[in-house]
Amino acid sequence: MAQAGFWDDPEAAQKVIQKLNTIKRPLAVWQELSGDLEDVQVLLELGVAENDEATIAEVKTELGELSRRMEELELTTLLGGEHDGNNAYVSIHSGAGGTEAQDWVQMLFRMYTRWAEERGFETDIIDLMPGDEAGIKNATLLIKGENAYGYLRAEKGVHRLVRISPFDASGRRHTSFASVDVIPEVKDNGEIEIDPGDLRIDTYRASGAGGQHVNKTDSAVRITHIPTGIVVQCQGERSQHSNRERAMQLLRARLLERKIEEQEAMMEELRGEQSEIAWGSQIRSYVFCPYTMVKDHRTEYETGNVQAVMDGELDPFIQAYLRWNKQRK
Repeated sequence: MAQAGFWDDPEAAQKVIQKLNTIKRPLAVWQELSGDLEDVQVLLELGVAENDEATIAEVKTELGELSRRMEELELTTLLGGEHDGNNAYVSIHSGAGGTEAQDWVQMLFRMYTRWAEERGFETDIIDLMPGDEAGIKNATLLIKGENAYGYLRAEKGVHRLVRISPFDASGRRHTSFASVDVIPEVKDNGEIEIDPGDLRIDTYRASGAGGQHVNKTDSAVRITHIPTGIVVQCQGERSQHSNRERAMQLLRARLLERKIEEQEAMMEELRGEQSEIAWGSQIRSYVFCPYTMVKDHRTEYETGNVQAVMDGELDPFIQAYLRWNKQRK
């Protein structure tokens, strides 16, 4: 940064600073943890010497918090992908099953929203199509936070629900499916070039919540990238211009994802390996009846506390996935 001309290009300089901060942050956290552990050790010695039960109880609480922070640091060190530090687009689509599957999408939508809230991440609704009777047909969220994509890429795949359907008067058990797609948000840095002549842009009236404005203007935007057939849409903003900008950002992200997948497929072919079919693969089952269990079929990690998972407690699954993926590679 002290080099002559470093600040001549502010945008490039900012990227270097961000990268440096990303590298330095885990070290700073580790140094802070080490200092706090030394303080707890001194407190423990004091509590034992004076046989002070209150101090020893405080030590137990502090150790629990240190353990939680250590797990978070370990989770961060498992990230290393080029786009892991980016914000993440999370798209949820209902499978076959009508209202039952659409209700499952709404449950997953809430789960990811709660997970983001617990981490202090910001969530923006990019697109949401309500179900015919209840639930959500499909939805796209932009989750903003450090390493959001690195964490949430663990969620990409098909999620299966088994429960007694609240929409079945006979009280029968139903199985529902929803697919989750996760892609990183990317900035317009020239990495992905889009020819305006390759785009078809349509506007339409937004659906769902939004008041009188939503009902009176064609503010929602749908963009089709003709060469690839990729379709993106946005209706979360109040103006057509803002929705168009958001939709272009999402299109850029999907084109980058396609580029990465093509590169990975080529590498797999060169290695003579059969690539994993991520889309359409059942990665996790959520069983509400006849017993309670959430199980990830890749890592074999499971828990019986279904409600905690639906309330956003996804970190154990994410951590297990990152460890599994690192070993696999």
